[in-house]
Amino acid sequence: MASYEAKVMESSEVPLPQGQPAYFHLLWDHELEDLSGVLRIIAERREEVFRRWYSLYVVHFGDARALTEAEFQEIFGTELQVSVRTLLQHDVAGFVENVRRQGDQLARRKVPFSEVVVSTHLFEESATAVFPALLTPKVYLAFDKLSHIRIILLADSYFRSVSAVADARIRDLEEEAARLPVEERSRFHGLIGASPAMRQLYERIQAAAMTRGTILIVGESGSGKELVARAIHEAGPHPLASFVPFNCAAIPRDLIESELFGYKRGAFSGATVEYLGLFRAADGGTLFLDEITEMSPQTQTKLLRALQERTVRPVGSTQEVPVDVRLIASTNRDPEEALKAGQLRDDLYYRLQASVLHVPPLRERLSDVPLLVEHFINLFNQKISRRTPVVGIEPLALAAMERYSWPGNVRELSNSIESSFTFGRSQLIQLEDLPPAIHHQSSAPAPSHTETLGTFADIERAVIRRALEATGGNKVQAAKLLRVSRKKLYAKIRKYGLSQG
Repeated sequence: MASYEAKVMESSEVPLPQGQPAYFHLLWDHELEDLSGVLRIIAERREEVFRRWYSLYVVHFGDARALTEAEFQEIFGTELQVSVRTLLQHDVAGFVENVRRQGDQLARRKVPFSEVVVSTHLFEESATAVFPALLTPKVYLAFDKLSHIRIILLADSYFRSVSAVADARIRDLEEEAARLPVEERSRFHGLIGASPAMRQLYERIQAAAMTRGTILIVGESGSGKELVARAIHEAGPHPLASFVPFNCAAIPRDLIESELFGYKRGAFSGATVEYLGLFRAADGGTLFLDEITEMSPQTQTKLLRALQERTVRPVGSTQEVPVDVRLIASTNRDPEEALKAGQLRDDLYYRLQASVLHVPPLRERLSDVPLLVEHFINLFNQKISRRTPVVGIEPLALAAMERYSWPGNVRELSNSIESSFTFGRSQLIQLEDLPPAIHHQSSAPAPSHTETLGTFADIERAVIRRALEATGGNKVQAAKLLRVSRKKLYAKIRKYGLSQG
């Protein structure tokens, strides 16, 4: 008996009827009609499909997922309802408009594109589970074609939106960067920090941006490796070219090769159309491979060949395709240890080690905490609707954050501020609004670079001093950071005998 996949392939060889429109050269009118029974079942059991879909999403991405359940419902749940209705009405134009709107939303929420693609496949898995009896080879093929159309539309809308936002953002960043010398910067292409370690990183980013060589970014999880990669791309000579990020840990190892290099139609079961792959999507720009040690040694070998030859060979093809791509890779492991453990091939490592950038963990730049707190307060005031906006942070809470070791780095700090927005009720973030790990150690001894905190006056003096240090003595910026008037700040400086130099 022929296999199920063989039946699917046989069904694709059936002569197509004349005079019917083909949507995106993939789906025909008669195939939409074939899908009507499936679409009606999805409409009737939409809640069940959605619950299964979200559960798979949570299991797959865990705490690293970009969307909360409410956001997932808002974007995917609404799109599912509208898409099913428009397709049942054969309103393909309405379906296209709806999916493109979804792609724009996902881009603006900064959901990684690899997560978008995987989420689409998870929908297929959750939907087909509710109509197994209808899943004939003919219906399976039509459903697969429809999924490919969704990915085509999502990719087009997503990257158009990302490009438009990036254009405006890069212009603003270039203007900001032009106004300040490197030694005075507290922000650089989305990175936040005025500590010596961060200013040194800004200099290395600028130097690396002027080359087209491969770069390896080393840093702990949550330290901002993708932001560094974007900064390198944006500070280079072609900031408006494509920047394509890909997390190697986000999808199964056996799928990474086809995602990177693409595949030909018929290369394997389910490959009903040609897929260009991320190398060709990034042609002329930058491909960022996050957590490269999660890639299998075999794929690392093919990656090295692509870098050396500047060509890629799609899965199932005998032809090499030329590409012009700048590769930036990252790892949260020590490269030497990864090399010894066999997680990083030595030949690929030697290619990458020529340009290595180390991202400092947050515990090594605690003086940047006030700037980061200010940044995330402003960010979440825009993202989260609250009856009372947050205008600042209490000195006790900030002091506790400056003493904390931040094992999760900047991502953990961001999550802490977001949690405070969710559960706090005051205009100022209180110590008790912070996660227990932070406020439970608030009585612990301060690190050597921080004075011992005792009375409220001691704490207030220390916080003002740190704000002045973080802004390079700029009292206007320090007052803004502390959310107080300049007049009040000057009075506090006099009261505590702080330098006004």
